[in-house]
Amino acid sequence: MTTDELLDLDPVVPVVAIDDVALAVPLARALLAGGLRTIEVTLRTEAALPAIARIAEELPDVVVGAGTIATAGQIGAARSAGARFLVSPGATPRLLDALADGGLPFLAGCATPSDVLALLERGVACAKLFPACAVGIELARALAGPFPHVRLCPTGGIDQASAPDWLALPNVACVGGTWLARGPLRDERDLARVTALARAASELRATAAPP
Repeated sequence: MTTDELLDLDPVVPVVAIDDVALAVPLARALLAGGLRTIEVTLRTEAALPAIARIAEELPDVVVGAGTIATAGQIGAARSAGARFLVSPGATPRLLDALADGGLPFLAGCATPSDVLALLERGVACAKLFPACAVGIELARALAGPFPHVRLCPTGGIDQASAPDWLALPNVACVGGTWLARGPLRDERDLARVTALARAASELRATAAPP
């Protein structure tokens, strides 16, 4: 799978922090039931790597990835756990070297035109725009001018209401969505609600307004 192929799987990539390994497979199954095939498990909890391993083993139809990649060591650990893609909040030359050598599709973080140029110098034309709402949708729109072939996955602060506006941009392939699981899981462990939100998210690309 290439990074371009990854970006084409879903209009919204669920971004989740899992604190209970036992919840990993039911959560991924709930998202899949709603029509979303990808899930980014952030490496922010002790349960993250075991959760990735369990999803990879039990749900081969789910494309599970590891997020918040900040060190080369995390890349090897995520790959060993079964991650099929990697996501970083930013990019340094050392981290980009490690990502390129990691053998997996990856989305390195960018937030400025200089960041995009640094990625393009390495032949990387797909990136995570982060933090999306902090840098603003107008920045994403403006980047399409000088970088028409760069495909973005904006992440950070996007919700169900604002996602269609981002997806309407010609250079936005998909968005990262924390809203799909964070509230339902934190408040009630409501997997039915996760599926409902995933179903709505899976239909966003078709309903997004033209740019």
